[in-house]
Amino acid sequence: MSSMTKEAPAGLCPALQSRFGHAAPLLMLSLLLAVLTLAVGGRAARAELGPALVTPGEMQSGALLFRANEKGRYVEAPRLGTDVELTVSGPTARAHVTQVFQNPTDQWVEAVYVYPLPEDGAVDTLKMVVGDRVITGDIAAREEARRTYEAAKQAGQTAGLVEEERPNLFITSVANVGPGETVLIRIEYQETVHQSGDRFSLRVPLVVAPRYNPAPVAQSVDFQPGQGGWGQTTDPVPDRDRITPPVLDPRDKAPVNPVTLKVRLQAGFPLGEVVSANHAVDIETQGPDSRVVTMKGPVPANRDFELSWTAAAGAAPSVGLFREKVAGDDYVLAFVTPPAVPQASDKRPRDVVFVIDNSGSMGGASMDQAKSSLLYALGRLSPTDRFNVVRFDDTLDILFPDVVPADAEHVGRAKSFVSGLEASGGTEMVPAMRAALTEHNGADRGDAGRARLRQVVFLTDGAIGNEQQLFDTIASMRGRSRVFMVGIGSAPNTFLMSRAAELGRGTFTQIGAPDQVEERMRSLFEKLESPVVTNLSAGFSAGAADATPETLPDLYRGEPVVLAAKLAALSGTIEVKGMIGERPWVVTLPVAQAAKGEGLSKLWARRRIADAEVAQTLGQIGPEQADQRILSLALQHHLVTRLTSLVAVDRTPRRPDGAVLSRNDIPLNLPAGWDFDKVFGARPKPEFRQAGLLLPAAARSSAPAAAAKPVPVEDVVLPQTATDAELRIIAGLLLVLAGLAVFGFGRRSTGGRA
Repeated sequence: MSSMTKEAPAGLCPALQSRFGHAAPLLMLSLLLAVLTLAVGGRAARAELGPALVTPGEMQSGALLFRANEKGRYVEAPRLGTDVELTVSGPTARAHVTQVFQNPTDQWVEAVYVYPLPEDGAVDTLKMVVGDRVITGDIAAREEARRTYEAAKQAGQTAGLVEEERPNLFITSVANVGPGETVLIRIEYQETVHQSGDRFSLRVPLVVAPRYNPAPVAQSVDFQPGQGGWGQTTDPVPDRDRITPPVLDPRDKAPVNPVTLKVRLQAGFPLGEVVSANHAVDIETQGPDSRVVTMKGPVPANRDFELSWTAAAGAAPSVGLFREKVAGDDYVLAFVTPPAVPQASDKRPRDVVFVIDNSGSMGGASMDQAKSSLLYALGRLSPTDRFNVVRFDDTLDILFPDVVPADAEHVGRAKSFVSGLEASGGTEMVPAMRAALTEHNGADRGDAGRARLRQVVFLTDGAIGNEQQLFDTIASMRGRSRVFMVGIGSAPNTFLMSRAAELGRGTFTQIGAPDQVEERMRSLFEKLESPVVTNLSAGFSAGAADATPETLPDLYRGEPVVLAAKLAALSGTIEVKGMIGERPWVVTLPVAQAAKGEGLSKLWARRRIADAEVAQTLGQIGPEQADQRILSLALQHHLVTRLTSLVAVDRTPRRPDGAVLSRNDIPLNLPAGWDFDKVFGARPKPEFRQAGLLLPAAARSSAPAAAAKPVPVEDVVLPQTATDAELRIIAGLLLVLAGLAVFGFGRRSTGGRA
């Protein structure tokens, strides 16, 4: 019996042909269709379900993992490293901050990072590096910049956006970072060097401290015309979701965001001592007035960097005058330090109200520093002073009904009260400030009819999100009081501190470590006990000048007059005068002899923007007028503000159609010295440990070793978009079954012959 067979297609596996005869082609086609269906379905499912899911044991290096909603599976988060370079040129500093975002997954991601910058820094430049392309950012009104960024994100283009939430708190968003890709975001800002007495300093904030955002219990109501009687209540922290990034528990998670930092210090005068308060550094001398300071690292971003320097003996400058010409306009920056005048023996008596924050964010080293500072301050009171103590968390205690004499009995009771304080609870700062500014007996005269000074010394880390409520309280209640802010801890809210001190006509002192308590509290009390330089004014002989601050503040011992101005011409003189106690003081600066400076126009514009904010808080101008001034200055001088942002877009679409973009909020370290449980409450211990982030190239060789196992952080529900992957998989399986059926039919038709 003969049989007819069809010739197998070219390239068909001979083994299948010999085994299955004429059924082999149909079986092969069915198997190919099944494989293609499964492959397409699998790729579609993987693309649409988001980043690849892994288990901790599958990781080959340290990584930060977020829990997905599949048991035991996690997704690796974007990695971040930061490199900071600063160049100090006399009175100003130029900073370059490079943020390195690496996507370790095989998916497309959007990385969002909340970070601090100096509150008086003028942020003016954004550059984004993608592969070998460098994209420079443009300044735009905030909403316009956000629309540009969102459009680029949706179009699959890599984009970067830098937004200001507070003058010292910024957000960088980077969209469409490809699988395994690294994107660099470089931000530049200008700032002034700070001076107090014979010491100059700059601070680089490196971590955003978790902030207490009070619920809107006491709400204000806004009724708009034409709303038919319906209105809205306002939230004291309307952007609370944007300023509360995830925070890692240092007991169970290795630090993230390694930082490298270098300062090129060109003081302009012979240098004496150069000191880093919080970090180990290497210092290279390059000349009498020049040093290169390199932080030994990389180090985790969990405390602020502070560098200070003094002049060599006999070389301390008391006057500085600098100039810059930009777009045809002349700008000057002047520093004048009034002479120190000893306090008269018959110094005016004082009423001092001490306020100490014992909320949860002060737990750990911060509480110890605050208590030590207040105990030192109590010991400095003189018998002619009167005082009181207020402590607060989310409750409030006032030690005495009113100010009491600073005798041994009352001071002893106060020291016992302070020594027993422990940190816990929320940070309701506004009621505490109200209590401190309230005068109960209304008496402002002391013995022999002499006026008493009234001073408020407020010790806190400033970790709140409702800063404006505090500013409004000071502006409306300050009366004759002077408010002196003492910032406690490794990462204080310096914007809150400096603005509160400005509105309260006082000063801001920072204490970041236990060994700084006595030195800095002694310096503060020298200011409190010394004559104030009052009635300050500045005159320009060559004609009108646009100067800032518009009203010069009173000064305390060792503080310089800092004046920035936009001039019609670099000629004539600037005359600064005032009263030191009861003595007149005047100094005249020849404008033509000003030395060349850098970035002065940016600093002038940034200070004018702050003037508009202060004027609005004091009720001198309305919100619309303030916004108009801020927007005009920001757009003209290319500055990031609450009304403007920097945006950079790579015009070439890169993310493939259909590929899902996942958002990842990069977590922050807990500031050094903070107690996690005091801030967030006790939490279950996580199962694993994370570590290891990409460092800037200069730091990679000395990077700390990654931990052996990754750590899952917060539970994050990843987007699980509905797909037809299951249907495709079922179809593939049916095709496999069909192929097997054909195979069986073929076997029967051939009688089972091989």
